[in-house]
Amino acid sequence: MLKDLVEYIAKSLVDNPDAVSVAEVEGEQTSVLELKVAKEDLGKVIGKQGRTARAMRTILGAASTKARKRSVLEILE
Repeated sequence: MLKDLVEYIAKSLVDNPDAVSVAEVEGEQTSVLELKVAKEDLGKVIGKQGRTARAMRTILGAASTKARKRSVLEILE
């Protein structure tokens, strides 16, 4: 559910949605979502001063609280 949410948001932001991939690494208490986008779309996902990335993390935090899980978003280059 959380993986699909991050993927949907990222695909909506970028010019090259086919290059978007999200990998979920499950830990005992925390799951890490690794987001990869095309190099030219990296700026769109991060946003000015990291605002877009921060907003995505806020939405993910709210959704993971609802799912009673702790999730972290990592944006990979």
